[in-house]
Amino acid sequence: MSGAMSGRTVVVLPDLHGRADLLRAAVHRYPEAHFLGLGDAIDRGPRSLETVQLLMDLHAEGRATLLMGNHERMMQEGLRWYRQYQSTRDMTDYRRGMEGFQWWMRAGGETVRREVSPLTLEAFPPLLEAYLAVLRRVVYVTDDGQIHDDLPTAPSVLVSHASPPVQHPRHPNPLSAALWLRPFEGPFPLPESVIYSVHGHTPVPIPTRLGRHLYVDLGAYETGRLAVTELNVQALPKVTVLCGPGRPELGGRYSRFGEPLAAQAEQLPISSPRF
Repeated sequence: MSGAMSGRTVVVLPDLHGRADLLRAAVHRYPEAHFLGLGDAIDRGPRSLETVQLLMDLHAEGRATLLMGNHERMMQEGLRWYRQYQSTRDMTDYRRGMEGFQWWMRAGGETVRREVSPLTLEAFPPLLEAYLAVLRRVVYVTDDGQIHDDLPTAPSVLVSHASPPVQHPRHPNPLSAALWLRPFEGPFPLPESVIYSVHGHTPVPIPTRLGRHLYVDLGAYETGRLAVTELNVQALPKVTVLCGPGRPELGGRYSRFGEPLAAQAEQLPISSPRF
């Protein structure tokens, strides 16, 4: 099938991991679009707080819908227990908060600590807490460009961080599975009315299609390559790879599976090595 969405343009932003420069480039390229963030906007890369601030500004303007990734979920864990401890004063809650906080630190949160000092549960950045409060897990986009939390009757595209929401032995809660599962842990059935699904989480060297599932995380924080994806309910999306400063050769380490998804590359103007 061919054609474009009949409503507003919805552009999916895969895992940014602190690459505020690539986010700015995407906003510049699509000045009228509504952005749908796949999550993992934080840590690992150099400028998590600036990235989150830009996303929150877009959200406040009604120009972005933001999803949770597994890194946001790890960031949330310690804070959630610490907020409970503030009510209960139960040291078990505090211990769980500290364990959750260290889980995030080990998985990438330490890079955020370099931006924010001090970064503790007691001095948690209000911006990051506000960001957590607006995140959704799974959405469906219909041909009119509208974004739904529940499966619509009309044809749609399913968008979530890692996989469709399915019951899985390791993740009995489908909304948890949608944050963590890798392609090789499928198959992931889709409702009949869903044309295809779009995910990040699993880095790939090139945009990749596996059945009706599309994977567009190109490891932007280290490769400098961001696969922005214009959704199209009537056909496969248009994918443009924004190429900024980074080490694209590192993409050669990522898993190869499925088949390539058509994409065009666009070289961004040279900027500071600091990103």
